[in-house]
Amino acid sequence: MTGQEREITSSGVPPWKSPVALSVALHLLIVGVALTGWSWSSSIQEPPPDSISARLITQQKPEPSPVLEPVDQPDREQEQKELEKQKQAEVQKRQDEEARKVAEQKKREEAERKAEEQKRQQAKAEELKAEKNREAEAARKKAEAEAKERERVKAEAEAEKQRQQEARRKAEEEKKRQEEAERKKQEELARKEAERKRKEAERRLQEQQLEAQAEQARKAQADEARRKEQAAAAKARQAQMLSESQKYQALIRERLSQAWYPPSSATEEMTARLQITLLPTGELGGVKLVASSGNTAFDNSALSAVRSLSRYPVPSERDVFETYFRQFTIEFNPRRLR
Repeated sequence: MTGQEREITSSGVPPWKSPVALSVALHLLIVGVALTGWSWSSSIQEPPPDSISARLITQQKPEPSPVLEPVDQPDREQEQKELEKQKQAEVQKRQDEEARKVAEQKKREEAERKAEEQKRQQAKAEELKAEKNREAEAARKKAEAEAKERERVKAEAEAEKQRQQEARRKAEEEKKRQEEAERKKQEELARKEAERKRKEAERRLQEQQLEAQAEQARKAQADEARRKEQAAAAKARQAQMLSESQKYQALIRERLSQAWYPPSSATEEMTARLQITLLPTGELGGVKLVASSGNTAFDNSALSAVRSLSRYPVPSERDVFETYFRQFTIEFNPRRLR
């Protein structure tokens, strides 16, 4: 058992009424008040202090003391000290509250000062802006005046230029008029000379024409005889070439009729026109569908028939071949092949 416990036990006072217990309770109360006052005056939240838990342990029931000694005097002194501490804590609290109010007042004054400074700066900025606007307006008016002056000078220069151009134009017109008069004079002289020469030339020409007409009559007679002879020969040649071409055309149609197998869907109204190009050797140079029958199978059968012949019968004479067989068209129809 500790000394404190022995003192409480020996005095015969209950543990909760002992001076030590009262002192501990009073200290706890002062600490609580101080912490509460500090939380009022400080803007920063601090963590709560650790609580103190005290428990008095008595191993055995204390025996009553035969003699009771007064213990009130130490308690009153302790209470007086605690009261003094409480008063000091209250004074500190009031001081802290006054300091907080002073700080708040300073903050408000600082905020008002800043707001007033901001207003002054804003007013100054607006005044600068207005000054710039006035300067810009003055510059704009000055630029407009300078532009108008430049336009006026430009207009005067343009007018002077037009006057000079008009003067040059009139001078050029006068010069042209004089030149035109001189030209007409020379033209009249030249016309008269030309008229004289023309009449002289007409006279000579008439003589030459009479001679030429006689010569032309002789030549015309000879040319007419020659033309008739050539026409008769050409007609005979044309008839011969046509006869020759018809013979080979019939052979080609016969070969194609033998090689053509129309489809079962073919009708007598279907007709496909093909353009055939041959080489002088009779070989197929190319084939092209120029008019469809409207039936793809019918068209393809005609193309296949043309391509199936390895060699076509063609005349050996080159002019007949070039005229009739270099390129020609042929129609495929179930009733006829021409």
